[in-house]
Amino acid sequence: MKITLLTVGKTDKDWVRQGMDIYVSRLKHYIPFSVVEIPELKNVSSLSKDQIKTREGELILKNIRPTDDLILLDERGKEYTSVELAKVIQDKISYAGKDMVYVIGGAYGFSEEVYRRADSKISLSRMTFSHQMVRAIFVEQIYRAFTIMRGEPYHHE
Repeated sequence: MKITLLTVGKTDKDWVRQGMDIYVSRLKHYIPFSVVEIPELKNVSSLSKDQIKTREGELILKNIRPTDDLILLDERGKEYTSVELAKVIQDKISYAGKDMVYVIGGAYGFSEEVYRRADSKISLSRMTFSHQMVRAIFVEQIYRAFTIMRGEPYHHE
């Protein structure tokens, strides 16, 4: 079992990369974890939003196996507290046994094909964050979830 964070576009902010690196290195003590960055599409000025989402969706789906548990980070997803997210992840590890792939889409969201393939959707907040910031925030929350599962002192109630 492993967890992958799949993102559309590369991380182009040093501070985001540094934050992610801290938590990715910590996560590796708990579970195999990787970040896969799909390159941004080139020459999209003549494409509509739907065409961009469709092309990005094709690239996302190429990186997903039929056996993966696909979870979209989406504004219409279910919101969890950190403790609730830890429970969801623990249940997936204990009962589903599938590799988890969390996806941060592009600026316009996901194609209908990606939504149809998704097993679930989660939202980090009702607020909107930049796609760059979400990466660091999400990786920290996955790390936090594992410390909660292990009863370690990182998370305070």
